[in-house]
Amino acid sequence: MTITIVNVPGYTNAGPQHWQTYIEKKFKHTVRVQQQDWLSPVRQTWIDGLEQTLSQVSGKVVLVGHSCGANTIVQWAQQHNNANVIGALLVAPADIDSASAVKAIQVQRPQAIQALWFPSILAYSDNDAHARPEVSEHFAQCWGSELAFFKGADHFHTEAGFGDWPAGDALIEQLAGQALARKTA
Repeated sequence: MTITIVNVPGYTNAGPQHWQTYIEKKFKHTVRVQQQDWLSPVRQTWIDGLEQTLSQVSGKVVLVGHSCGANTIVQWAQQHNNANVIGALLVAPADIDSASAVKAIQVQRPQAIQALWFPSILAYSDNDAHARPEVSEHFAQCWGSELAFFKGADHFHTEAGFGDWPAGDALIEQLAGQALARKTA
């Protein structure tokens, strides 16, 4: 069975050295959500961008979100039910309700806290400037997500050394329930 990875980057998108870009280089069946404005993650606009992307993908899907992209997945799930979605990897969802949240991401407020209708794994760190560990753990409890803790991973961005991320690939395949087709070199 073909499973497509739908990448949902966060604020500013995922650059060429970002782990989400590496996923697209490695796996055969990947699609990246294209938002109208990567510097303004307007809640409904980003939800609509994800829904539009999913409407163009046939077959089973694993959603892979980073930061505000993870927030978008959770917010999308409150409005939509697409039976093709079999799971989501939520990496470092930002605490958008925090008083210290980056001003540009505050437009995604409020954080959705309802349980997800698909399996999910929330990857988090002990030193993420955008979500304290106890906040990430609270999100996981609300959403029904399995937790995957990574010590010292910061915000799982390029600056923290997250380019090629085999542990992330393994989490995606865990959600898929199978090894996914890879591109040949």
